[in-house]
Amino acid sequence: MFKQFDETSAPEASKPFLANTKSSFGMIPNLEKTMAGEPTLLSVYSFAWDKFSETPLNPIEQQVVYQTVNFENECNYCVPWHTVLSKKVKMPEEVNSALREGIKLPDEKLEALSTFARLLIHNRGKITQGQMDAFMSHGYQEKHALSVILGIAIKTMSNFTNSIAQTPLDKEVEPFRWEKPTLGI
Repeated sequence: MFKQFDETSAPEASKPFLANTKSSFGMIPNLEKTMAGEPTLLSVYSFAWDKFSETPLNPIEQQVVYQTVNFENECNYCVPWHTVLSKKVKMPEEVNSALREGIKLPDEKLEALSTFARLLIHNRGKITQGQMDAFMSHGYQEKHALSVILGIAIKTMSNFTNSIAQTPLDKEVEPFRWEKPTLGI
């Protein structure tokens, strides 16, 4: 497990980002405490996190992208956090559960979004015109596709950090502890 920092022990360059996180969340999650060890990572992650909320994806769609990436990257730390964040944006419980279980979403448009994100991840950004057309046929546009890339980048930073650092789950999300289910067996 990597060292975790707080507002007093963090490198100076990380302190403003930890303060901002505490202001937003009412506490500093262990992820940010870990990222604080490399201020540049924490600053880029924090900036990108804030900017993702300005994309044309609505808050529920943003959480669909985040949870799809969390699931595919098997992030036992991020899935519980985004379960809570999905509830805060009033995501339907059946969608939230389907994302945690890795099964088809009950909403066709959100399923198209999740599928698109998954295809980008698995194919390293290389998708067919047919796959792009399928995504666009649900009312999405090029700007939405580009926004999905931003969401994937944000979650890649956090998922990989949690993987190598073995970030311990925060008590605030302990009731939503998660392990990737075995599918198709």
